[in-house]
Amino acid sequence: MNLRILHVLDHSLPLHSGYTFRTLAILREQRALGWQTVHLTTPKQGAGEILQEEVDGWLFHRTPSASDSGLLSQMRLTARRLQELVRATRPDLIHAHSPVLNALPSLWVGRRQGLPVVYEMRASWEDAAVDHGTTCEGSLRYRASRALESLALRRADQVTTICEGLRGDIAVRGIPPERITVIPNAVDVGLFRLDTEPDGALRRSLGLDGATVIGFAGSFYGYEGLDLVLEATRQMLPRHPQLRVLLVGGGPQESSLKAQAAAAGIEQQVIFTGRVPHSEVQRYYELIDVLAYPRLPIRLTELVTPLKPLEAMAQGRMLVASDVGGHRELIRHGETGFLFRAGDAVALAAAIEEVLARRPLWPQIRQRARRFVEVERTWASSVARYREVYRRALAGYGRSSPN
Repeated sequence: MNLRILHVLDHSLPLHSGYTFRTLAILREQRALGWQTVHLTTPKQGAGEILQEEVDGWLFHRTPSASDSGLLSQMRLTARRLQELVRATRPDLIHAHSPVLNALPSLWVGRRQGLPVVYEMRASWEDAAVDHGTTCEGSLRYRASRALESLALRRADQVTTICEGLRGDIAVRGIPPERITVIPNAVDVGLFRLDTEPDGALRRSLGLDGATVIGFAGSFYGYEGLDLVLEATRQMLPRHPQLRVLLVGGGPQESSLKAQAAAAGIEQQVIFTGRVPHSEVQRYYELIDVLAYPRLPIRLTELVTPLKPLEAMAQGRMLVASDVGGHRELIRHGETGFLFRAGDAVALAAAIEEVLARRPLWPQIRQRARRFVEVERTWASSVARYREVYRRALAGYGRSSPN
């Protein structure tokens, strides 16, 4: 059976995000398995009237929309476009990815067309809303968001998620264990080089010659806790005057971080690169001695495993990370990285100093981190798990399983 899957996505290329990179990895590996994939983005991709767009060799079908569309209107637009694509491409099943605003239209269309629906919850909608400051836990909006998420999870034929923390959150909503499968975040190790010499010209251009560099690459959201990196740096500078911070990327917290650095008198020690092309990020990683992932302890970070630490391990980078649940699921303290008490700048500073004091052990730790990724967290092994998920979903409709 040549399986054809219609993926319903929040957004895709040319936008860059962890969501986009996970999606591309899934699509690449599914194509490698011989499956056909069709890709629809919802109005969250952005307002516009185009019906399809080719980016980097991938064809994405778009949902025309206006910038002022409300949530119900967005779901109606998605359902209408999805119905058109089902008729045109005749998929074997619909695979809806977070948020729940994608799952509900997929379930409506799937039931009308007699198609199984797999829902992949990458993060719960209510927790994402709390993280972005649009609601708070316990509010009416939070409870309504959670109720919609739970409804979609109960109605989906099969549910996938990205980590054990989210599996537990799904299970407490009454979803049977046999309908939940973890498809963990992973990396394509072939894309990451180990022990590559840093770009000397780039290092000089950023004023990092002779410096010990603490760094972060990604989006500057509040839950990332980057203010702790600046405070820890302020504390350590008297003992480590060669210390510098390299922040690669941008986001909502950028202006407040710059203001914090200026107020602390460390603006000369903190380099903001702005956003750089994804293809160039590796060059910046190679300048960093210790990567910092100081995520704050909120429900989202306790439940969800991030992608960035896995990429760091694939490159054999030294890293420190807060001990939120999402990090504890990935990092073995003292073996593949170092954990510190979440939300505590003093603990972060101590963790960085511990790593710097262990330089003779860095080659061993780097090799263990790379080996962990190679053995346990490749995209080929993760995506292969969809085979059984799709088999179960199709079996519920009396159809044969994928190859």
